[in-house]
Amino acid sequence: MSETRPRFVFTLLRHGESVGNAEARWQGQADFPLTDTGCAQAHALAERWQAEEVTFDRVFASPLERARETAETIAAVLNVTVETWPVLMERAIGEYSGLTGEEMRQFTRPDFINPYEAVGGDGEGDWALFLRAGQALHQLLRQPVGRYLVVSHGGLLNQFMHAVMGIAPHANNGGPRFRFGNTGFSRLFYFPSQHRWEIDTLNDHTHWKGVAPY
Repeated sequence: MSETRPRFVFTLLRHGESVGNAEARWQGQADFPLTDTGCAQAHALAERWQAEEVTFDRVFASPLERARETAETIAAVLNVTVETWPVLMERAIGEYSGLTGEEMRQFTRPDFINPYEAVGGDGEGDWALFLRAGQALHQLLRQPVGRYLVVSHGGLLNQFMHAVMGIAPHANNGGPRFRFGNTGFSRLFYFPSQHRWEIDTLNDHTHWKGVAPY
């Protein structure tokens, strides 16, 4: 029997490959644009959704360029406008922002990290990011029931999934992780009359046939 109760449909999408991804940088809120590959990934997904007749009532995106550009590429094809929400920005990582892996080696990693500790001096620890992801979730659920595309970043979307699943952050960066490759998306259904979540899709990136988008 088909489901007739009102439901939200949330499609959570990570941005396409950015210059920071290609250079293996710790991006955080450093503002890198998409690479040519990232643009191609976004176009491939837009064309796939157009062929599948996927529609969205609204598109919400992080204002960081890599997410906003991904959202705008898709929205142009699907004929919907993009609204930027700062709450969807990637984790703030303080003095680590924009550094390469080699540059990160100058920092000594503590033997134990609790989830309340800041990252990179004044950045967001896991608990802070989890709380902001919860704010994003709450902000979405205050919209009318509908179909929404949410374009954000791997760190934020991972904690968004934790908020949905009721999984609090673990110490030492432990616990489950929800992978989002570049332009990988997950689709969730929420039935407010039952407070029931259904996870329909996780990290779907079959539109991109090139190198695995991680």
